[in-house]
Amino acid sequence: MASVHSNDEELETKEMDTRSMSSSRNHSQGTPYIHKVGLPPKQKLFKEFTNTIKETFFSDDPLRPFKHQPKSRKFILGVQAIFPIFEWGRGYNLLKFRGDLIAGLTIASLCIPQDIGYSKLANLLPQYGLYSSFVPPLIYAIMGSSRDIAIGPVAVVSLLLGTLLRNEIDPTTNPVDYRRLAFTATFFAGITQATLGILRMGFLIDFLSHAAIVGFMGGAAITIALQQLKGFLGIKKFTKKTDIVSVMQSVFQSAHHGWNWQTMAIGASFLTFLLLAKYIGKKKKNLFWVPAIAPLISVILSTFFVYITHAEKNGVEIVRHIEKGINPPSVNEIFFTGDYLAKGFKIGVVAGMIALTEAIAIGRTFATMKDYQLDGNKEMVALGTMNIVGSMTSCYVSTGSFSRSAVNYMAGCQTAVSNIVMSCVVFLTLQFITPLFKYTPNAILAAIIISAVINLIDFQAAILIWKIDKFDFVACMGAFFGVIFASVEIGLLIAVSISFAKILLQVTRPRTAILGKIPNTTVYRNIQQYPEATKVPGVMIVRVDSAIYFSNSNYIKERILRWLADEEELLKEAYLPSIEFLIVEMSPVTDIDTSGIHALEELHSSLRKRDIQLVLANPGPVVIDKIHASHVANLIGEDRIFLTVAEAVSSCSPKLVEEA
Repeated sequence: MASVHSNDEELETKEMDTRSMSSSRNHSQGTPYIHKVGLPPKQKLFKEFTNTIKETFFSDDPLRPFKHQPKSRKFILGVQAIFPIFEWGRGYNLLKFRGDLIAGLTIASLCIPQDIGYSKLANLLPQYGLYSSFVPPLIYAIMGSSRDIAIGPVAVVSLLLGTLLRNEIDPTTNPVDYRRLAFTATFFAGITQATLGILRMGFLIDFLSHAAIVGFMGGAAITIALQQLKGFLGIKKFTKKTDIVSVMQSVFQSAHHGWNWQTMAIGASFLTFLLLAKYIGKKKKNLFWVPAIAPLISVILSTFFVYITHAEKNGVEIVRHIEKGINPPSVNEIFFTGDYLAKGFKIGVVAGMIALTEAIAIGRTFATMKDYQLDGNKEMVALGTMNIVGSMTSCYVSTGSFSRSAVNYMAGCQTAVSNIVMSCVVFLTLQFITPLFKYTPNAILAAIIISAVINLIDFQAAILIWKIDKFDFVACMGAFFGVIFASVEIGLLIAVSISFAKILLQVTRPRTAILGKIPNTTVYRNIQQYPEATKVPGVMIVRVDSAIYFSNSNYIKERILRWLADEEELLKEAYLPSIEFLIVEMSPVTDIDTSGIHALEELHSSLRKRDIQLVLANPGPVVIDKIHASHVANLIGEDRIFLTVAEAVSSCSPKLVEEA
């Protein structure tokens, strides 16, 4: 057996040597050894295809825990993969429950007033906000993998959903169809999220860059705050548009007769209280509960004040009525046929993607802080399932709330049980307490929303983006001003467009650089980064910092020829020897397609007409394999493909090496 194994090894070694002929050199004594550029072993087409699919969609190797396990164990692992509660629930104890109980009660005190306010952003009745913090958190607690994320309606998604729905149906003249379309959009938002998770296509949400999200969130925060001026100032006739120009016109036009001073007094005093509570919580971390319970205290005090003074008779707008009881079923209200089906699908996809982006970003943030792994695809399935179930139980799109999740984290949550505790408190509120919100003034809800969305305006992130990448800053500001001066959907479109534009620009216009030799070394680096690096006489070294595809191959070829033309012009003016060798450093070139191969052939042809030899340095395994398969290696010459730039230079310009 050993001899057979030895023979196999010898055959494999011979095959590798045969396939690694490129850059093989006969060297005599005293001549530096020139290494070969190795060719990877040939893979079968099917194996190569399966490896590509695996790396694209299953890079985290989700089936790894199932290997070498008996069927009974595989079944248990499968159940735990779908329902993580059965995994972490085994180690659950009273100490963890104590932390979850405190966290759940704390986020419940924050979510109840916020939910009532956010439902108004979505142009829905107040109870629908509470419904959305009852059923979805329960589903997420069973299926979600994040320990810290707090589920419920959020400001940005509520505004986006309300704006897109209102473009199709007027909520005041046709509230029933509007509500039905909201449930339809929620259903398709869930389908979108779950489908992305099941098909393991979560990477699609990464196409919305961080800079675009920062700008979009900041613009949405200002738009939401401006929308609250109606309730904050007591204005009865208010524009339905969301852009800053229309809103400010509406505000100032009603300044003489439309503002209510009692409403303004309530709103301003409690907004000051809420901002002060936020400041205290930020300065003293152990008082994190102060900003968490401040909204509920504000609601209780303002409701009591309006009740004893009957301020509603003096023009102070109040909530008036919230439906008592838990979520009624809404399966029969979803549009599965008709014209509104396509509209609900379109709105649902957009809202679902934004909700998903926000939830995954929040989940990853807290997972990093607590040093545990978050499975993005599982999260998508959990979020999608909870929204599908939510759409059938009178909920609108729910996702992870950053403000609530931060409070949840600070309150010492241990697991997703904090969401269950919050859900139970919302259940008790719906069953017994909702009639008490009758006299809650709209001004306090406006103040709560304004204080909540202020944190979405991240000045520090915008400044950092400006320092790091100016193009990212353009994307950030484009999304920001798009939301403020146009609409939420226009801002979102700008954000996505600029993100795609950046990707296209980087792919179609990759960076290239001229390399020079660092003194007293055999290292060659970018002469712009290292001004002390010297050019090699008679040799021009160019590095391509990207894969070479059909989208950039022609640009790369022309850019190299332009570098060459500029260099020859400078040499001619200085009466120095002309270029004899062009070395292309290919270390960063991870891949090359047929257009790239064709560009190399054209580059070789152009250089031959100028009596310049094309030389390649350090092509990667994929690139060298394709170069050999296309016979470009024979065209350029096997002896003109080197392992390093230093070896290429020593072969092309040995006198320089001797001098060095």
